[in-house]
Amino acid sequence: MELNAYIDHTLLRPSASEAEVLRLCQEAQHYRFASVCVNPCHVALAAGAVRGTAVRVCSVIGFPFGTHVTEVKCTEAQRALDDGAQELDMVVRIDKVCAGEREVVEREIAQVAARCHARGAIVKVIVETALLDEMHIAFACSCVEAGHADFIKTSTGYASRGGTEGDIQCFKKYLKGETKIKASGGIRTRAQAQRFIELGCARIGTSNGVAIMEERAS
Repeated sequence: MELNAYIDHTLLRPSASEAEVLRLCQEAQHYRFASVCVNPCHVALAAGAVRGTAVRVCSVIGFPFGTHVTEVKCTEAQRALDDGAQELDMVVRIDKVCAGEREVVEREIAQVAARCHARGAIVKVIVETALLDEMHIAFACSCVEAGHADFIKTSTGYASRGGTEGDIQCFKKYLKGETKIKASGGIRTRAQAQRFIELGCARIGTSNGVAIMEERAS
């Protein structure tokens, strides 16, 4: 699979305009990226812009800190699906991961995943690896699998760092099932993206997709 097919072309800046979202969608179609990843308020706009193409629409949920209560995340997820999202990137309750509160974490993931799967959509759970040690990452992997999420994702881009090779290796150490991995946060070059794919990532989240593709062209 070509590099472009791994990329979630991302625009989550809170000041992003509708014109910028439409340009994001045009770029995604031109480069044949896997998806556009946008804020919930832009899902309907993006869905209309890519309708009839292979580009999928991804919305973030509970972004960027994961501190919404589960009921709010479920409502946000349902609205995003109604607006045309086919993928949801949900930030987990990181405080509950750090506290080891398995029931709370698994239940939240399962409830959002169930809504996604009922609509033929997928869910990626963002665990913010910059805030977790290996023990917490192992716990997060277990909860993501128990909640039947499709992906585990490294980062929001709002922590002190993005995903690292060590994070991906840690995911692979503790994931036991079919859960896929998405790397994100600070991926700006073709070499970085390719390295994460070599490590086993099925998706790359980046706002630098065009630059990465143009890097090859140059």
